[in-house]
Amino acid sequence: MSGKPGQASRTAPAQAQAQTAEPSPYLAIAADVKLGEGVKLSKFINLYGCQVGANSKIGAFVEIQKNASIGCNCKISSHSFICEGVTIEDDVFVGHGVTFINDSYPRATTAGGGLQTEADWKVEYTRVRKGASIGSGATILANLEIGEKALVGAGSVVTKNVPAYAVVAGNPAKVLRYLKADGKEKSSGESI
Repeated sequence: MSGKPGQASRTAPAQAQAQTAEPSPYLAIAADVKLGEGVKLSKFINLYGCQVGANSKIGAFVEIQKNASIGCNCKISSHSFICEGVTIEDDVFVGHGVTFINDSYPRATTAGGGLQTEADWKVEYTRVRKGASIGSGATILANLEIGEKALVGAGSVVTKNVPAYAVVAGNPAKVLRYLKADGKEKSSGESI
């Protein structure tokens, strides 16, 4: 494995790589993970049943669950949790400690008192559109979409869809303003 200290550069599929490279005690990557060319992986990550697009970078202490998808040229910062049902398109930035949620009404047990299994609940989906950025410490609830090039402020709790080019912040997150297609702020008086 090559790359900067503390990082490993891996190519797809992970299964083929795992057969040819010495296993790292610092990377937990299941054989069913699909990694694009040029993906950079930091130490202490947990990936299983997911896919990560070419040239994306996954920070330390990140978990990406099965049936989650990360696009190309993304940066997923340390300590973030990307659960089943999350699709992140190309060119997305996810800050440190961002948490995605895939169940609006989670329970540990069934009505009968037994521990829930996968058969007892249904995955709720979330999509982050191309070029969006999510600030550190944000929580993204299920069943919503963060629009293209939208910007979610650090520490925000996103409970509803975020329009394309919107800047949102707060708990719950509210639209503060909109950006132009080039990423610069619109001047007051410009229509959205």
